[in-house]
Amino acid sequence: MIRTLRITSLILAAALLVGVLPAFAAEGKVNINTASVEQLQLLPRIGPAVAQRIVEHREKNGAFKAATDLMLVRGIGEKSYELLAPYVATSGATTLAEKVRVPRPQKAEGAS
Repeated sequence: MIRTLRITSLILAAALLVGVLPAFAAEGKVNINTASVEQLQLLPRIGPAVAQRIVEHREKNGAFKAATDLMLVRGIGEKSYELLAPYVATSGATTLAEKVRVPRPQKAEGAS
């Protein structure tokens, strides 16, 4: 009984830790109104193509008024924005210094 409780506690602690780790992966913000293509690529799941589209959208339409306006850029939907939200700002300095890596969700067993 005690052994089962300990194992269950360890499993729960590991699950909580895995859920919290992405939040501690990197600190800082990227100002989406002033960041370069290279700085935008520090954001989770933002590569060169999407970073370039963010800059082009900004140049064509002016400054982003709200961080949620990123969803107007092709390639950024609600799910992507949820990952980006903790790391983006529309004012201030860009302080994010390293690429934010977010683990991909694992497929359920038996799923194809």
